[in-house]
Amino acid sequence: MTDTMLWRRMGAEFIGAYAIVVAGCGAIMVNAQTGALTHAGIALTFGFIVMVMIAASGHISGAHFNPAVTIAFALTKHFRWREVPLYAAAQVAGASAGAATLRLLIGDVANLGATLPSGTVWQAFGIELLLTGCLMFVILSVATDGKAASHLASVAIGATVALDALWGGPLTGASMNPARSFGPALLSGNWRDHWIYWAAPILGAALGAILYQAIREPHLAMKGSES
Repeated sequence: MTDTMLWRRMGAEFIGAYAIVVAGCGAIMVNAQTGALTHAGIALTFGFIVMVMIAASGHISGAHFNPAVTIAFALTKHFRWREVPLYAAAQVAGASAGAATLRLLIGDVANLGATLPSGTVWQAFGIELLLTGCLMFVILSVATDGKAASHLASVAIGATVALDALWGGPLTGASMNPARSFGPALLSGNWRDHWIYWAAPILGAALGAILYQAIREPHLAMKGSES
């Protein structure tokens, strides 16, 4: 693979993570100011932006937009380990740029959409682990399994994000994505319990991927190998 191709893929990951923060965290901030979107509207915004960006750039980079997803793909041999740091760097940079854009355009509102637990630390850890495990289970299915409806991948993944956010959002912010949490934390300066939003999604994504690998039919073709 040429350096140009890798940089294009990293660019797609940067743009995807940027869009998720601008749209999703932007929805949190707008709702804090106006009350117009409601919690359901915020959850749907996150789901829709993920769906749209997968459809727009999945063919370029695989549309991970999430370090936990990238690590889980590598763990299950669907991605090269040597490229994990590059993808993660692009994702974190994109999310940070998205948060910077929101701070510039809207101001320091609602901690720029930073993810903060509303209950105990361990409750938040468990919920983020569960949410990300469910998400990665769906992602691995539609991205790598020859029998899955791959043409509906963006819809299935976006719907999972929205569903997770609908019930998990009030408790943890329903991050499921270390980059999405890092950008707002960096630009707002609010790092409270931030470690949860790295440890739980990475572990949850790994468990979700391993679970799907364990139950899938072993002879099915790997559509996403080394994507």
